[in-house]
Amino acid sequence: MLTPILIVVAIGLVAAAMLTLASKVFFVPVDETFAELRAELPGANCGACGYAGCDDYANAMAEDRSLSCSKCPVGGADVAAKLAEILGVEAGSADREVAVVMCYGTDSATKKIMEYEGVKTCVAAKQFFGGLSACPHGCIGLGDCEFACPYNAIKVIDGVAQVDRNACVGCGLCAKACPNSVIRISTEKNKNIVQCRSIEKGGVTRKACTNGCIGCKKCESVCKFDSVHVENNLAFIDPEKCKNCGMCSKVCPTGAIVNMRKPPVKKAAPAKPAAAEAPKAAESPKTETPAPPAS
Repeated sequence: MLTPILIVVAIGLVAAAMLTLASKVFFVPVDETFAELRAELPGANCGACGYAGCDDYANAMAEDRSLSCSKCPVGGADVAAKLAEILGVEAGSADREVAVVMCYGTDSATKKIMEYEGVKTCVAAKQFFGGLSACPHGCIGLGDCEFACPYNAIKVIDGVAQVDRNACVGCGLCAKACPNSVIRISTEKNKNIVQCRSIEKGGVTRKACTNGCIGCKKCESVCKFDSVHVENNLAFIDPEKCKNCGMCSKVCPTGAIVNMRKPPVKKAAPAKPAAAEAPKAAESPKTETPAPPAS
């Protein structure tokens, strides 16, 4: 009985020695800067920063300190400041980004061409005659973007995807999941959005969706900043020139251009002081007239 035990112990000791030796020989030194940077990144691995994931972005910053610390839309300004502090550089500024749905083909506005009974995903429905509605460019509305969003910032409401701009971090996962490329990532400061992607002529678009852009160029003619142009029957707003005045959305006859700017909160007028009541005149005591004696 003793011999097998000694053999097993000897094998274990030899294996341990070999593993210890291998760990010394193949040891890869860990860059402390990389470890600190990686610890501050949120770990979403969404790729919105332009790198394969948080590890790749942290490694790139550790190797090149001139790289911007503001590329992580999930972490935002707070994470950018921490990364800059670790690297000893200026954080810089980056505009917050959000997802934008370039379609408002609601159930009531869009003409449906079929009742779909297949797999309830946009990708599957697109393989079947290009989608469910008469507009092949719009939101299919089966929620692939909603399932892809880890922040619960986008939902399909009334047949079309809608974004909660307060919850959205601009990671771009919803845009990657959309088979019709209806979603794009834009800076939050851009408040005027063309919610349409149809490049068909106005009459064709209007028959398919009453909320679609018909290329009438009213928005183009009213813009004082040369930021709106109609190309291929579709309005486009240059975010660098747009001043968010909202004139284009006001003149759009179909409502295809939406102004996301929140209306100003009206302050209640201060209450007027109550007028002092005039003192009531003193009432004279009532005197009862004695009844006449009975005859």
